[in-house]
Amino acid sequence: MVPKDPIMLLSYVNTQLRDHYPSFLELCRSLDLDLEAVSSKLADIQYYYSEEKNQFISG
Repeated sequence: MVPKDPIMLLSYVNTQLRDHYPSFLELCRSLDLDLEAVSSKLADIQYYYSEEKNQFISG
């Protein structure tokens, strides 16, 4: 189950990206997540996906 709280979601997604997935798109496809919904929820706390780092970073 994917966390609903934005801070917990950030931690979960970045851990998954670090340990299992080469990209955010792959993570979303594999876990059947709505890429836009996750991105939007994390943008609400000023975190954005960095393809270069393959993680969500403060920005």
